[in-house]
Amino acid sequence: MTHVVHPYAQRLGILRDWKSRWFGSREQYREYLETDILVREFLEKELRKFFISSIEMERSEKLFRIVIKTSRAGMLIGRSGEGAQKIKNDVLSFLNKHKLSQSKELKIDIEEIRYPETDAAVVGMMVAEGLEKRLPFRRILKTTIDKVSASRDVKGVKIALSGRLGGAEMARRESLKKGRIPLQTLRADVDFAKEKAYMSYGIVGIKVWIYKGDIFNKK
Repeated sequence: MTHVVHPYAQRLGILRDWKSRWFGSREQYREYLETDILVREFLEKELRKFFISSIEMERSEKLFRIVIKTSRAGMLIGRSGEGAQKIKNDVLSFLNKHKLSQSKELKIDIEEIRYPETDAAVVGMMVAEGLEKRLPFRRILKTTIDKVSASRDVKGVKIALSGRLGGAEMARRESLKKGRIPLQTLRADVDFAKEKAYMSYGIVGIKVWIYKGDIFNKK
């Protein structure tokens, strides 16, 4: 059997950076890791409708910084920053409720994704939204792939769905691909994401691969 490795994990230190960036002693490591995982799960659940691409975390002795990358930054920030302040208050209350380790100051930064069609996580959420609206899954696959491949930066795209597609009794897997997806080339910039569509008859799993070309060292 083939061992399929996460494309993000393969490229750590080559093309990708870690999503949690901090240094901690042996005692702090467990606390920091637990805090990062729980806060990330909490924010992904609370902000699902805002098409969150990734949540990155940075720590110092005095500062805990959370960077939220989204394609709907204006909706998330709100008028005069009300939305950002609400997120900060929600995270603080979550940390206090679960008695998780925190720095003296919490800072929330919201970054906008300029081209949502080239981000695998956002594309996965677009597919999930279409499935939850009960649109035909084959039409969703075709229209989404056409929209993604229309971007100049995208060299290849693949979307796979698995579950009770169309409400069928037996689960199955369907996928559609356009262009190249070189998973074994480490310099290939392959963006990958998993998403779930919550249907009345169960969960449909979504996987998205987007290939944006090779990245070479400037040397």
